[in-house]
Amino acid sequence: MTIQEIYDLALEMGMQADPRGIASVRKYLQKNKKRYEELSEKKKKYFDKEVLTNPYSDTRIFTNDPQREVKKIMAGIDANATEVLLTDRLNEKGAKIDLLIGHHPEGNAFASLHEVMDLQIEVSAEAGIPIHLADALLRERMHDVERGIHPINHNQTVDTARLLNIPFMTLHTVWDNLGDHFMKQYLKHKEFDTVGDIMEALLEIPEYQEAKRGKAGPIVVSGTFQSKAGKIALFFTGGTNPSKEWYIELAKAGIGTIIDMHIKEDALKELRKMHVSVINAGHMSSDSIGANIFFDELEKRGIEIVPCSGLIRVKRGRTLKSSL
Repeated sequence: MTIQEIYDLALEMGMQADPRGIASVRKYLQKNKKRYEELSEKKKKYFDKEVLTNPYSDTRIFTNDPQREVKKIMAGIDANATEVLLTDRLNEKGAKIDLLIGHHPEGNAFASLHEVMDLQIEVSAEAGIPIHLADALLRERMHDVERGIHPINHNQTVDTARLLNIPFMTLHTVWDNLGDHFMKQYLKHKEFDTVGDIMEALLEIPEYQEAKRGKAGPIVVSGTFQSKAGKIALFFTGGTNPSKEWYIELAKAGIGTIIDMHIKEDALKELRKMHVSVINAGHMSSDSIGANIFFDELEKRGIEIVPCSGLIRVKRGRTLKSSL
């Protein structure tokens, strides 16, 4: 496969697993096209044309040679300048790594992380928050995230990869969508009386078993193992966490237990007051689930994966269709 083919496959899988549904994703792309067409010629030169075919602003490819053939990939949850240098050093020792893939965004993918958060609006409505309220709360949070990222040196890793001629891409919401879909399908057919029952189910998943052995497995951060589970909501995609006000509305909507990768302290304090149980499933392990579904597909196509930087590699041997 070429680098471009790998990237295109990632987008295809991410869209198939998108919690909004493929029809909503295509509608989103059509809106981007209309927005572009309505711009003046002067403004068009600053428009990010990638969004005409890619609905995930935090998923990007960084290479001058997208047609390069790939046989071996170095992949991690965090791939920054350290991993770029590691790839270069291993290649000096004969590793023959053709591509570095990270999960958490870098470069302009990081600078535009806030743009993927509108994915959460429809997901919020499905969980019971009125869509107009979800829209208002999430757009306010999107502005906060944009301002927080704006002054950061987000091109540092991309520049390092460019200078060392290391092909690089980041696949953020794509992998999160895959993990989110997998987990929702996994939990959908199970019945839970207590939070402890959910924890037992999570620890049947190999990524969480490995994380548990490494002291980073799922933990209950609000409620107890004996707490009644109530209505369960899982959130593994959408860029980053919403505001505490959003979580309060989620509690008002009747959610009894939230399963998340991680949660901010201000939101957690409010949820404890409202007696909503929260399970932090774990960050690296949860991100690894979506990554593994993707890498299973690449390995079927003859590509070798070298895991690093937090990636817990688990091979499920599923087809694209059965994984999604």
